[in-house]
Amino acid sequence: MKSSTCRRFVLALIALLAMAALSACQREPQPEWRLTDVSGHLPDLDFKLTDDNGKRVTGADYKGKVVLMYFGYTHCPDVCPLTLTQLHVVLDRLGAPADKVRILFVSVDPKRDTPAVMHDYVNAFDKRAVGLVGSDGDVEALAKRYRSAFTREPDRADGNYEVSHSSAIYLFDAEGKARLLATPSASQDDIVHDLHLLTSLETRP
Repeated sequence: MKSSTCRRFVLALIALLAMAALSACQREPQPEWRLTDVSGHLPDLDFKLTDDNGKRVTGADYKGKVVLMYFGYTHCPDVCPLTLTQLHVVLDRLGAPADKVRILFVSVDPKRDTPAVMHDYVNAFDKRAVGLVGSDGDVEALAKRYRSAFTREPDRADGNYEVSHSSAIYLFDAEGKARLLATPSASQDDIVHDLHLLTSLETRP
């Protein structure tokens, strides 16, 4: 290879490497999530429901907050109170960034879960929790939107009944984008870790 050709080749290679380095610098580093990353696989936070103060709210009302959404009901005998207790502990461990977080507890039992009932229930666990209620159709549509499921069991002799439901926790960033899914096996450490990352993400204007 002639010296002039070699020189041009070296200069071209240096330019290519410089462009690659610049591109790498401009690319945003991806967070090292511990929970299941669902970015791009689930839709943005979007609903029209009534909160536990009786106010009509939408997903847009929680923009600017990291959201933990969970489907359950106040008569749930085990998994719901355990999950809300765990989320309370998680937010306490999170510290100051917990002010940027809201727990949205969506009732799958509209027949019994009025806003007043939900208010007393969620506030018994955490003041950053919001109870959400809606019609059967509204709740079914929201559950379907996030690939959740629930089924009302037959009434017992005393008129009470249970509702079988999915127990995943959906995590949305401050822009309302679905980011993560916490399954029942997720540890508190992993949820705290990922919430630290979510609450520190820059929000776009």
